[in-house]
Parts: sequence; C-alpha cells; structure tokens
Amino acid sequence: MNLKGKRALVLGIANQYSIAYGIAKALSENGCEMIFSYAGPKLARRVQPIADALGAKMCVECDLSNDFAIQKLMESVRSVWDGIDIIVHSVAYAPIEELNKAYHHTTRQGFHIAMDISVYSLVAVLREAEAMLQEGASIITLTYYGAEKVVPNYGVMGVAKAALEASVRYLAFSMGEHSVRINAISAGPMKTLSTARISGVSQIQRRIEKSAPLGRNINSEDIAKTALYLLSDLASGVTGEVIYVDAGMNIMAY
Repeated sequence: MNLKGKRALVLGIANQYSIAYGIAKALSENGCEMIFSYAGPKLARRVQPIADALGAKMCVECDLSNDFAIQKLMESVRSVWDGIDIIVHSVAYAPIEELNKAYHHTTRQGFHIAMDISVYSLVAVLREAEAMLQEGASIITLTYYGAEKVVPNYGVMGVAKAALEASVRYLAFSMGEHSVRINAISAGPMKTLSTARISGVSQIQRRIEKSAPLGRNINSEDIAKTALYLLSDLASGVTGEVIYVDAGMNIMAY
C-alpha cells in the first residue's frame, strides 16, 4: 500500500509493545510521514528512540487533558506541515485504583479522569486539528469489547470505551460534511502497558485460544493491517464504524 505523501499524527505510543507502535510501524513502512505525541516526560526515553527508528518528523510531549497543551501540539505540527491526512488516537487511561474493583465503587474523580483522557481527548484533538485536516482525511481510535459486554475487572474503562464508540458515531456525522472519516478498531486483548494493570487478561487470552473462530489471539500486525485499510483510500466509504480485530471472538455466545 502506497501512503507516500500522507502525513499522520500518532497519539499514544508508550513503547514497542503499544498498539500505536504497530500501527506507526506499518504507516512508516508504507511511506507515510509521521509526528508522534506522548503523554509525559517519563515516556520520552521510550518514545524518542522509536520516533528516531521510524523516521518521525517530530516527537512532542502533550498532556491531552489540557486544552492549551493540545493547542501547542497543533502549533508544533503546523511548523512542519500545512495539513494532516491521518490521526491515530490510541489513548486511554483510568487511575489504577479504579480498576479491578466493583464498578459501583468507582469514584467521581476516577470516572471524570477516565472519560476525559479516554473519550474527550479525541474530541479535543479533532477540534484543534480541524483546520489542518485535509479533504478525505481519516482518523482511527482504539476500543475494546468491554464497551459492549461486561469484562470483569475492566470497570470504568468499559463505560469509557462505550462512550468512545458513541463519540465515533457522532464525530463521523459532524465531520462528514468535510469528507473526514473516523472509525474505531475493537482489538482483542494484548499484553501492553494498559492491559498489564487489569487482572485476568491472561485468562481471557487462554479462553480466546480455545473459543475464537480463528483459534488464536491477535497480534499487533493484525491490528496494523486493519488500520492501514481504514486510514487509506481503500476505505473511502467507511465511517462511524467499529471494526473488530479479535479473531472473531465477538461473534461467539460463550
């Protein structure tokens, strides 16, 4: 797939095991220019070498809970590009104390943080990026089946992912008049920094190996291939969708 000349803003790389890393690697291999954003200074030592290895034009720290920081990010992007063709939003967070416990014990502050970072950050980024988005631009975000069915220990993140999926549909409508597309990939569980904080992921993966139609767990390459499709002109008529990349597990009753 030839993405030469396309420019992608990639949000959410944490290390080489991140879903965002797999997508960024595939974009790079297909000729796409990239700018990376990472959450805070502790991640810089992990993300900068990845940016260098993948030939990213820039690697910018940005607190996506801060509107001013997002504005500064876009100023940095405008300093090297006059437009954006692709945005990859692979961002989710809830305080660790809000996970692995009964959902009705979720605190008001924990709920707010999960919704702000995992859901509203996408809206905030697109609001600030709107003037730079090229006609036919494509955006993807990452979700999980816990948005639809109860996944033990996932708690407030499941509710946040449900809100994220609803946001994708509303954003598809509100941005469609500008020929901008947005879709979500619902990925099967992988071992990442995020999932390491949730108990029971290994048990879910073993269940998938036994029950999923494909009889295996997915990997970052599976997700990256679907991302390439959604971010390219091959998916020019697809928007507002949640695409499952989970070895077919979502179709099973048990």
